[in-house]
Amino acid sequence: MQSINLGRSGLQVSRLCLGCMTYGSKKWRDWIVEEPEARPVIQKALDVGINFFDTANIYSGGVSEEIVGKALKDFARRDEVVIATKVYFPMGDKPNLGGLSRKHIFDSVDASLRRLQTDYLDLYQIHRLDPSTPMEETLQALDDLVRMGKVRYLGASSMYAWQFAQLLCLADLHGWQRFVSMQNHYNLIYREEEREMLPLCRAEGIGVIPWSPLARGFLAGNRQVDKSGETSRAKSDQFAQEMYFVEQDFLIADRVKELATKRSIKPIQIALSWILRQPGITSPIVGARTIEQLDDLVSALDIVLEDEACTYLEEPYQPKRIFGHS
Repeated sequence: MQSINLGRSGLQVSRLCLGCMTYGSKKWRDWIVEEPEARPVIQKALDVGINFFDTANIYSGGVSEEIVGKALKDFARRDEVVIATKVYFPMGDKPNLGGLSRKHIFDSVDASLRRLQTDYLDLYQIHRLDPSTPMEETLQALDDLVRMGKVRYLGASSMYAWQFAQLLCLADLHGWQRFVSMQNHYNLIYREEEREMLPLCRAEGIGVIPWSPLARGFLAGNRQVDKSGETSRAKSDQFAQEMYFVEQDFLIADRVKELATKRSIKPIQIALSWILRQPGITSPIVGARTIEQLDDLVSALDIVLEDEACTYLEEPYQPKRIFGHS
């Protein structure tokens, strides 16, 4: 598998990142894949050359980190993999268990390191922006983690471009460690990031690792207008039902399916091929419940979409309100 630098940093990551929200406990979400089924998929990802694994402390209340940490320790050398996790969302209902305060960041990184069974994180990301904590406090805390050796690189996720520009400016002003990546919401049926965030990232040398590049499975072509679907996630993913399911979304999904049928491939391969060819995209974060799904996603790396095909897919898009910042 091809590797690519994460932005202007020297860190090399695989062209696909395995998103590990899928792995954890069904007590958190009923579509989650638990450890016995998750381990073979993680092992297969390593076998096909994926070295980049993304999780978060909030996923299954930490169980995702535990599964990923154990599997990577069993199947790979630590220096051969890039482990990314995130901090922000509350890990309980008491004060200081969420947000981006110095206290929560320091407590959270240690908890994530324990669950992941590692001495350091390759990429530590703020999962969202915390309006109740000064940016300077957050940035200095993150810089301190890098200086301590607990974190190698810093990343951010899902905010307005002007907010990300503030963070980058403050880091430069104070000589603090800069963010090297942006994990944002971007796919064929949600392209609002093309207006400001993606140009900003290209200008600043920030790696872009989009979450939900397949629109939480919507672009697989198995969703219905009545917000039902064929899979357990399609039937129960309220977050996806809030973000997608308008008329234009189905029209785009139909065109994805049409092109896939003509090429005798799967719709998710068309959708992933499209995002891989967009300027500045580093490593889309893909989820896979099975080895078969992972094989299909990896095969998309070899698919070439012509300009005419991309234009056909993009034509029906209509502007949307912002989703995914909260």
